[in-house]
Amino acid sequence: MNAICVFCGANRGFSPVFASAAREFGALLGARGIELVYGGGNVGLMGEVADGALAAGGRVTGVIPRALLDKELGHRGVQRLLVVESMHERKAKMAELSDAFVALPGGFGTFDELCEVLTWNQLGIHAKPCAVLDVQGYWRPLLAQFDAAVEHGFLRPENRALLLAEDDPRRLLERLASWRPVQRDKWIGRDGA
Repeated sequence: MNAICVFCGANRGFSPVFASAAREFGALLGARGIELVYGGGNVGLMGEVADGALAAGGRVTGVIPRALLDKELGHRGVQRLLVVESMHERKAKMAELSDAFVALPGGFGTFDELCEVLTWNQLGIHAKPCAVLDVQGYWRPLLAQFDAAVEHGFLRPENRALLLAEDDPRRLLERLASWRPVQRDKWIGRDGA
């Protein structure tokens, strides 16, 4: 695994644990020689994860839409800051540059990015692992919602399993490294199931 895309908030959250976890995860990537691909900002958890990777000697690529360059204070300290024209182009470029996806805590943008790469995986558009780093149980409500989607027949169990979740960053990287794609059908009931 050469590059991991990290989705995370442009805010820091109320607990300092979120910023610490983001910085630690960035440092872990940098120390292991895994390139960080992220949203390009210098604020919130985005800035923390990038600064952590840079402090550990890691390579960092940011991808930021021109309209957000000033609002999110594009990180001028990264080795590569790609400026794109739209959010759609940002997500596509980050996906193209990455071998896996990890979501740290964040808001609507983070939810959107995570759900989009999960959907792309489910549909066979890519075959890359997707995960959340569950800092202080932040992702538990969303994981429970995904379980409810299985319970109510809107999501196959094997598609629900596409999203890995760990609260320990090292275990998370191990699971990403050992992940293997599985052929599956998105639709429930088309094959008698």
